[in-house]
Amino acid sequence: MDRRAFGLGAMATLSLSACASTGPRFLSYNGPEVTSLVINKGARRMYLLHNERVLKEYKVDLGFAPYGTKTKRGDGRTPEGTYLIDRRNPRSRYHLSLGISYPNSEDIAKAKAAGVDPGGDIFIHGQPNRRSERKRAKKTEDWTAGCIAVKNNEIEEIYSMVYEGTVITLRP
Repeated sequence: MDRRAFGLGAMATLSLSACASTGPRFLSYNGPEVTSLVINKGARRMYLLHNERVLKEYKVDLGFAPYGTKTKRGDGRTPEGTYLIDRRNPRSRYHLSLGISYPNSEDIAKAKAAGVDPGGDIFIHGQPNRRSERKRAKKTEDWTAGCIAVKNNEIEEIYSMVYEGTVITLRP
């Protein structure tokens, strides 16, 4: 499906459609194309933009060590820089997820020079599907291993609006 086919009307609409009674449910989006995402780590905010216009804003949780950029696997930091949304996972262990193309070639080169593994598997995702993990996530802010987390109803909306190839910029 061509993203541009949604049009650029002033009113965006979201609706819920069920694929099957036991399968995942997905929202559909009919509004301006999300041309980029911006994460402002310091403000704990994510913005979905159409060109320069903010379409949606969300509060986010980050990695458990939120200050500074990710430099190696296990450091608990959320990356900083410009990447792409490079995959969609409807069967994520965190209620839907959108993959971020971290590490890029610059991240890999820096990690190699430092003699460390840059890590990977950075996503925007919802809350954990496992009950034991949900309890931990509810108790603390910035609980992920380096990902960006939102509420489940929010990731459903984001998942419907954001496609592979969308630029994402993560700022301090």
